[in-house]
Amino acid sequence: MGAAEDTKVRSVLAALMLLFLLSYTNSIAVGPEAPRLALASGPKSPGQHYRLKRGWIWKQLFVPEEDPTPRVIGQLKSDSDRGEFGIQYILSGEGAGDAFEIDEYSGEIRTLKKLDREEKAFYVLQAQAINRLSQEPEEPQSEFIIKVQDINDNAPRFHNQPYVASVPEMCPTGTTVFQVTATDADDPTFGNNAKLIYSILQGEPYFSVEPKTGIIVTSWPDMDREAKEQYLVVVQVKDMLGMSGGYSASATVSVSLSDINDNGPIFQHHLYTFAIPEDAVVGTTVGRVKADDADIGGNAKMNYSLQVDLEENATFTVHTDPLTQEGIILLAKPLDYETKRRYVMVAEAINEEVDPRILSPDEFSDRTTLKIMVDDVDEPPVFLSPVYEWKVAENAGVGIAVGAVSARDTDAANDAVRYSLDKHSSAGKAFSIDPHDGTITIAKPLDRETSAWHNLTVVAKETTLKRLSSSVLASIKVLDINDNAPQLAGHYQPYICEGTQAGELIQLLSATDPDQPPEGHHFYFSMVPDKHINPNFTIRDHQDNTAGIVARRSTFTRRDRGRYLLPVVVTDSGSPALSSTATLTISVCSCQPAGHCPSGGVEALALSMGVSLQTFVTLLVCLLLAAVSSVLTLLLWRHRRKQKAAQKKASELELPDTVSQKVLYYAQSGGPGLDAGLPVVPLRPHSRRRQKRLARDEVRASIRMSLRESHLVGPEDDVFRQFILDRLDEADGDPCAPPFDCLTAYAYEGSGSSAGSLSSLESCGLESPASTPRSPWARLSPWYGGVEDDTVF
Repeated sequence: MGAAEDTKVRSVLAALMLLFLLSYTNSIAVGPEAPRLALASGPKSPGQHYRLKRGWIWKQLFVPEEDPTPRVIGQLKSDSDRGEFGIQYILSGEGAGDAFEIDEYSGEIRTLKKLDREEKAFYVLQAQAINRLSQEPEEPQSEFIIKVQDINDNAPRFHNQPYVASVPEMCPTGTTVFQVTATDADDPTFGNNAKLIYSILQGEPYFSVEPKTGIIVTSWPDMDREAKEQYLVVVQVKDMLGMSGGYSASATVSVSLSDINDNGPIFQHHLYTFAIPEDAVVGTTVGRVKADDADIGGNAKMNYSLQVDLEENATFTVHTDPLTQEGIILLAKPLDYETKRRYVMVAEAINEEVDPRILSPDEFSDRTTLKIMVDDVDEPPVFLSPVYEWKVAENAGVGIAVGAVSARDTDAANDAVRYSLDKHSSAGKAFSIDPHDGTITIAKPLDRETSAWHNLTVVAKETTLKRLSSSVLASIKVLDINDNAPQLAGHYQPYICEGTQAGELIQLLSATDPDQPPEGHHFYFSMVPDKHINPNFTIRDHQDNTAGIVARRSTFTRRDRGRYLLPVVVTDSGSPALSSTATLTISVCSCQPAGHCPSGGVEALALSMGVSLQTFVTLLVCLLLAAVSSVLTLLLWRHRRKQKAAQKKASELELPDTVSQKVLYYAQSGGPGLDAGLPVVPLRPHSRRRQKRLARDEVRASIRMSLRESHLVGPEDDVFRQFILDRLDEADGDPCAPPFDCLTAYAYEGSGSSAGSLSSLESCGLESPASTPRSPWARLSPWYGGVEDDTVF
């Protein structure tokens, strides 16, 4: 039966059910509703009870999805409806007015639009029957369901694509690879719309799929990854159980074969030949060998080994490079061309992981032959010992042999060898070496306390043209002898308080000795032997390399005696025993209440002078005041002396030649336009005055020439005006020059004046009133040292 026919059958069944419900009546009601229902059914005798039919009960209605044509899907009918349109039917709930509507007179329910079951599968609605006149319910509100019937309008879909799967190579047939899952939005409970079936479109004959579950399994035995690693499997799914008219979808699964260790290593060559010089250092790479393995990852990892006799196996080793899986041949021992020139051995490569279920143990390994040739090299001399060490006493004499080194040429030529000491290692030149036999002797006296070890570098060099050389370290230890006297451990400054009692410890002594006897130091402390016993102090030896100075009496005062000298003898336990004497100064001190004696500063100085602290401070203050007073008196005297010298220089008429000390001075008063008693005005000093003296001389010469020419020109001449302006600018711009402004102002008085020029610069060469003794003008010749050539223009 087709889907359309099935839909028609269901629609007929729904209509029959609706008619049955409309024809069904309610039982007679007992209670408050009986009068209303009786009126709705017709005239009844009062007090009589009626049994009403239960016809107003709704289950569900059905409507096919995706039907765009509006249609009647059912009808509501009340038992009180007599066909006079007195009953109003009302529909409410989900989709009322949007998807469904009801005819308020006939009660027919119609669809308004096409419905999608996948969007909403059913609608819950409520129906009411109301009397139009009284607006009272004729029937109780009833709820019913309109269910949307499914049609096959959705195609199945795969989710979470793309699909990637892996399966071991060589796996048996039927091994599960992957499971694909598709879903269909149609109703799985209605017909075959959502019933799916899977099939293979691509991937056969290697893979197959179970039709109902979508599980992909292998269908080909012994699939080899080394032959093909990737497969693409296309799976198709259909609804309607694959019948015609259904929908379908497809998905691709990328299946890769994972590797298993089913291949062993194979060397690329059956023989490998290498060469290495005999002077190669241990650890040098001789060469590399490579075995190929078709597997990947951990299945391709292998280890290399050498299968040779014990001697050759110890000369070379092999290690596996973790990145390239190559076997690296390394030198493990020094080579000697003269001893052995060729090595032949077997190298084996074997997998780390071996699975005997797949291959036999022999198939997981392979072997090849190695041939290593040693090349001859001219080598330097070789010392018979890698290091030399000797001992010598520090009192050994010069020329004593300490030891000897020996080296030989290991080459076939066996050249002669000469010995020498490296200059950097024998900086002190305390030892020398015989160049022929390598004997080392003492060249200078030794002192263990200065240098306890001497590290010498001995060089052995061939006498051939190449002069190859090698070196070795020779260490010489200088043994100690008792050649240093012990000394006190520090600079002791003992003191004794005035209240010290007899028998009290004054100072604890210890000693040091640069010597180092094997049994350790032991010092003895004593006083210098004398005919009389020291009445003041004694030394008590503690027999532990320390001693104490002890007071022998109790009457020490600073007034009687401020210091005592005590010689102390320190003797060591060497053979022969050595000793030294140190004289200690013991000061008598007026100690503080806690027993402390000041050892520095003003207080200690005052105590050492035998005065009290207050008296000492007073003396210091007086000395400081006297020094300050003397300094102030000296400064005042120097200031007055400078003032007198300045006044004396200002009163002199004849001034020094230097420009910095020239002044403008008028001897007498009464000059025209000048005040009497004009004070002395010194020029401002300047540090560059001497540097500008030559420039001023040039200016004077220019002025003299201009003045001579000015008597021939008038004041209205342009040249004269420019000259005056230039001189004024020069005088104004030079703060260190003499007052040339006066000279410039009166350089030219005019040609018609009977008195002539008022400038004093021409007074020395002209007979004028300005040069008479009674003239109020003084010569300005002192400005330029009184030389006639400097003042006459």
